[in-house]
Amino acid sequence: MNLLREVFSPIARLLIQFYLRKERTYSLDDISIKILPGVFHPGFFFSTKFLLQYLKSLDLKNKSLLELGAGSGLISFIAEKKGAIVTASDLSEEALKGLERNLKSLRSRITIFKSDVLEQIPAQQFDFIVINPPYYAKQVKEEWELAWNCGEDFEYYKKLFFRLSDFAHNKTKVIMVLSEDCDIFTIRNISKRHGWNLVEQKKRKFWWEWNFIFECVKN
Repeated sequence: MNLLREVFSPIARLLIQFYLRKERTYSLDDISIKILPGVFHPGFFFSTKFLLQYLKSLDLKNKSLLELGAGSGLISFIAEKKGAIVTASDLSEEALKGLERNLKSLRSRITIFKSDVLEQIPAQQFDFIVINPPYYAKQVKEEWELAWNCGEDFEYYKKLFFRLSDFAHNKTKVIMVLSEDCDIFTIRNISKRHGWNLVEQKKRKFWWEWNFIFECVKN
């Protein structure tokens, strides 16, 4: 199984990148969105669907929710459909452009910010913070890599856990999806250094890959 994963994953990633060179349409739960070239496509990866399955079990009605690194915005738009008051952020210009287009076509009221993790989001406290973060400890050289690479020294996670307390109250649920492709050990250590613990809530294997839902809990 590991050999299949090592052989198939890079090939699949290249094919998906080729497919995503053009604008695509994706629909789920009666929500149809446009996905611009280079933006993370939720239909091809297990993490988004797994995270959505988990969110559907939660009461989001009239709750404030922040989606960090929203990409196409699918999670944000579905959360809004469930009654949440949603803020979505991303650093990618293409992702932001797509979010604005989808917002208009769906007549959505989500608030959108361009932000490097939490840096440019006005200080406020949310009931839910939802994160499908970049997984790989590699340098970001091109904009599309923002969805994949967290920096050679895990800069994304250092920024995240350094500021996270500013956006959370005592009952905030901070929900993050990770896969076994991540260096979960290092991410967990970074979170602990900033006073947070990653508590596993659910796991599921999709084909050859384990995915995990964690709740980030303040010490």
